[in-house]
Amino acid sequence: MATIIEKIGSLASEEPFFSFEFFPPKTDSGVQNLIPRLRRMTKLNPLFINITWGAGGSTATKSLEIAKLCTEELGITVCLHLTCTNMEKRVIDEALANAKKYSIRNILALRGDSPRGEEYWTPPESQEFKYAVDLVKYIREQYGDYFCIGVAAYPEGYADGSSPEEQDPLLDLPYLVEKTKAGANFIMTQLFFDVDKFVAFEKMLNEHESGVFNGIPLIPGLLPISTYQSFIRTAKLSHANIPEDVMDKLNAVPNADDEQVKQVGVQVLVNMINDIYTRTSHRVRGFHFYTLNLERSTGLILEKSPILRPRAHGSTYVPQPVAVKEPVSIESALAAGVSGVKLDDSISAHWDDFPNGRWGDPRSPAYGEIDGYGVTLHATPDKALKLWGSPETSSDISDLFVKYLTGELPVLPWAEEEGLSAETKLIEDDLIKLNKLGLWTVASQPAINSVKSDDPVFGWGPHNGYVFQKALVEFFVPEQKFFSLKDKLQGNESISYYAGNASGDFFSNMSASDVNAITWGVFPNREVVQPTIIEEQSFRAWMDDAFEIWKEWQRLYSPSTKTYELMGNIHDSYFLVSIVHHDYVNGKALWELLHE
Repeated sequence: MATIIEKIGSLASEEPFFSFEFFPPKTDSGVQNLIPRLRRMTKLNPLFINITWGAGGSTATKSLEIAKLCTEELGITVCLHLTCTNMEKRVIDEALANAKKYSIRNILALRGDSPRGEEYWTPPESQEFKYAVDLVKYIREQYGDYFCIGVAAYPEGYADGSSPEEQDPLLDLPYLVEKTKAGANFIMTQLFFDVDKFVAFEKMLNEHESGVFNGIPLIPGLLPISTYQSFIRTAKLSHANIPEDVMDKLNAVPNADDEQVKQVGVQVLVNMINDIYTRTSHRVRGFHFYTLNLERSTGLILEKSPILRPRAHGSTYVPQPVAVKEPVSIESALAAGVSGVKLDDSISAHWDDFPNGRWGDPRSPAYGEIDGYGVTLHATPDKALKLWGSPETSSDISDLFVKYLTGELPVLPWAEEEGLSAETKLIEDDLIKLNKLGLWTVASQPAINSVKSDDPVFGWGPHNGYVFQKALVEFFVPEQKFFSLKDKLQGNESISYYAGNASGDFFSNMSASDVNAITWGVFPNREVVQPTIIEEQSFRAWMDDAFEIWKEWQRLYSPSTKTYELMGNIHDSYFLVSIVHHDYVNGKALWELLHE
């Protein structure tokens, strides 16, 4: 199998190309449905695809299995991510050996700590690899030139939890020089939306006095915009600046109308690609798409981009930005195969376009955390210690949850630094009561019955529709309290619940095949839309992460402390409970039940 550098070298001198990135889905059905998606998208002729690697090697097995399938069955060149932070040397050795075994010749060598920032309490001397450059050097020492190695770059400066004003690519430049000298073959950037900053970054590398970047491809990382909320969240996690003109275009359409947001987002990316290709005098000609395991937005961008559309259709290279007309649209090609080749699956190319993330359909390849890094505390260790201190009792933990609800704390390990949503504010008093009782809430929503789709608090979806939702609450609770509560829940026909602990104990009053739609909408000229569901597979997948966050929090402290012991006890003895109340007409029903 060819390396990425060999494939780039086989192209004409200014010929554009693109690549896709996928992450291992959280559920088994998600993995199964990713396979036909990969088959469809590889028909679009990407030069290569990236498969991500979860923090600490958490997705090692899945990542390698997907990479192997792409190489052996789809015949596509694969670049396997490999992170080294908090990674045992044994895991890295096994990954590299298996990559070679499966003829995977491309590695993206990453430190792997973003977006976490600094190291945990673990003493630095216990780390085999501290930085990405250590991993690059190790791969070269062990395998010579067998692997083509890519490294990461940050056009706006590396974000370590500091304010955007303190990000500066010049500060990162010595590290990028070091990684390149150590043996990097290409550079791939973090996602960005500010083309001016990227062009300035490319110019800085191109004119570097050492000449170390001469002949090293720089590939910009681009994020297709599928929904407004996912766009804002991912940009925030990556500390990417959003130019004013981009925000103006997105804010010109209803943020809750996903279809309109998508269309605007497609044009934003098309313009970015054209600007980058033109303003760098075609030196930058490769574009990497962070697909988030979705396909429609990426397909639409390729369809509308005069730079990339010819390659996506397998046409002869067009050396400069011109209008290109083709009889076959990529929108239809994704569903039926490019050039009319019928694929062996019947799943729509965009059946899961909008309901992705934690509350979406667990059958979707895009189900789960959209950033792909696995569990995180949503704060750097220094910031976490400053905010949360060193709790030593369960009452101390209750106080932290209450302070988050009242706005005294900006973030919790299970909640990003966004503050309470407008709808959560409506049940704030109920949540505070629960947390004071030792039921630590990590998710919730109030019930609503037939609210206009353009409502400023609850609205979503197309104009002139109506939306509904059932009351939901999810919380950690001590084992003894759970079993007292379980007796009230088990026979209540208005309640559906799931509960489980880190040891594998699981309880529910539903069957494994039951599905609860907790948010739905009725709109003109379309079927009822159910973007938010609760069912067993999704709860189990989330439950593992939810308990793992206790372990992440615990790692901030020395094992000899009371806080470390407290975190371990909570992880081992608490239950996570998710409750849905079906009486969405009575908005108080769930809270009255729990406050008894």
